[in-house]
Amino acid sequence: MVAQLTENQTNLYDTDYNLWVLETVKKLENRDVDSLDWDNLIEEVLDLSKRDKKKIESLLIKLIEHLLILQYWQSERDRNKGHWEREILSFQQQILRELEDSPSLNNYLNTKFPDCYQKGRKLASKHSQLSLNTFPEKPIAPLEQILDENWLP
Repeated sequence: MVAQLTENQTNLYDTDYNLWVLETVKKLENRDVDSLDWDNLIEEVLDLSKRDKKKIESLLIKLIEHLLILQYWQSERDRNKGHWEREILSFQQQILRELEDSPSLNNYLNTKFPDCYQKGRKLASKHSQLSLNTFPEKPIAPLEQILDENWLP
């Protein structure tokens, strides 16, 4: 009986994810822990953390890209400065909101900062069509400064 219930839950997870989520929520609300699809539930909860990490990394990469093009793409600066500054502020605010909701992501972001900087640097080069060497290999500022809404290069 228990094996059949577990198989049905797994099948539901594979065949109708949305229904699986709704059924899982009902079981959680009813404290029906015996009939939960634990394996898939654990996988989904862990995936929430992965999604948050990917999201915050992506935002940081885009922030760095825009900070670099603002500072180094002189031929387009006058025409695009306002747009780039708006994007920078938007990325900063989104990152700060994520960190406010999940302060433990701060440590994660600090460890990923060097890699995110290099990815942002490559994007800035592609975006601007400027040589990658135009942009410094080392970060233009510490992470804390890059996240400061009152700072621009």
